[in-house]
Amino acid sequence: MKKIKGPAIFLAQFIGDKEPFNTLHGLAKWASGLGYKGVQLPSWADHIFSVDKAAESKNYCEEITGVLKENNLELTEISSHITGQLVAVHPAYDALFDNFADENVKGNPSARTRWAINKMMNVAKASKNLNLTAAGTFSGALAWPYIYPFPQRPEGLVEEAFDELAKRWTPILNEFDNNGVDLCYEIHPSEDLHDGISFEMFLERVQNHTRCNMLYDPSHYVLQHLNYLDNIDIYNDKIKMFHVKDAELNPTGRQGVYGGFQSWVNRAGRFRSLGDGQVDFKSIFSKLSANNFDGWAVLEWECCIKSPEQGAAEGAPFIQKHIIEVTEKAFDDFAGSGIDKDTNKKLLGL
Repeated sequence: MKKIKGPAIFLAQFIGDKEPFNTLHGLAKWASGLGYKGVQLPSWADHIFSVDKAAESKNYCEEITGVLKENNLELTEISSHITGQLVAVHPAYDALFDNFADENVKGNPSARTRWAINKMMNVAKASKNLNLTAAGTFSGALAWPYIYPFPQRPEGLVEEAFDELAKRWTPILNEFDNNGVDLCYEIHPSEDLHDGISFEMFLERVQNHTRCNMLYDPSHYVLQHLNYLDNIDIYNDKIKMFHVKDAELNPTGRQGVYGGFQSWVNRAGRFRSLGDGQVDFKSIFSKLSANNFDGWAVLEWECCIKSPEQGAAEGAPFIQKHIIEVTEKAFDDFAGSGIDKDTNKKLLGL
C-alpha cells in the first residue's frame, strides 16, 4: 500500500483580477496559507502559467517551481481540460468553444483542432520539463449530442465518432509517451469519455496505449448514478490522477439526472463543497490507498452554494483528515507463531 499525497488544490477556479488571485506568487502564498502542499495549474491562463514557455524553456520551469517552492508548495500536474476539449468539438458547440481558442483560429474548426493538438503536444513537453509524471485533460466530444437520441442513432455513428476521436488523440498520446508522462482523461458527462464503457471503447481504438489513463473524480459519477467505489476496483491500474470533489443527486417527482434545464442550484444533481454532498470519501481514500495510488489528492472546488474562499479554506483540512498513513505491518503480527515451512506442511498433513 502507498500513501496518497496532499492536500493539493486546482487553481483554475480561483484565478481572478484582484490580489492575491491575479498572480502565481499571490495564489501560491494564499494556497500555502490555507495548508495546501501542492497546486495543479491550468494550461489556459498564460498570465499565471504559460504551457508554451514551459515546453520551450527549462529556465522558465525553474522560475515556476521556484515561486511554488518559496511557498512550500509542489506542482502536482498540469490540467489541460479546455485545451483537450478543443481537440474534438461537435459543430453544435463551435460558437461556444471558439471562446477558448486563440483569436487567429476562431471561426475555423479545422485550424482550431490543429491548434489544440499542438498545444497538447506542448503540455507533454512542459510536463517533462517540470518533472511531472501525469497531466489531466478532457477527451472532447463528437458523439455527445447523440447520447440520448430521438430518432435513433444511425448504425455506425458512434463507432465512426470514436474512430475519429482515436485518430486525433493517438499522436498526442505518442508524444506523451515520448516524454514519459501519463495523459489522464477526466471521465465527465459532456465528453465522449463519460463513463467506464466509453473509456474502454476509446482505449481499444488507441490500441490500449499505456499513456491513456484516467483522472478519477467521483462527483461526476454521483450525478450519473454510477458506482464510484466499484469504478476504483475496475480501473485501478488506469487511475493516475484524483480530483477531490463532492456532489449530490436528489431526484424528485419533477426532475432527475437531466435537471430540467434548471440552474445549478435548482438541479437534482449538484456539485458541492467537500463534506456537503453525498460522496463517501472515507471509502474512496481507503480503496485508493489499498490499491497503491500514490498520486495527489487535489481539491477541485465547484459549488453552487458555498463561496470559493470558504470551500478552499475547508478543503485542505478535509483532505488532510482523509489521507491515510498506510500501515507497514499487519495488526495481528504480535500473535504470529513464527512457524517455518516444514511445520506448515505438518499442519496441513502434507
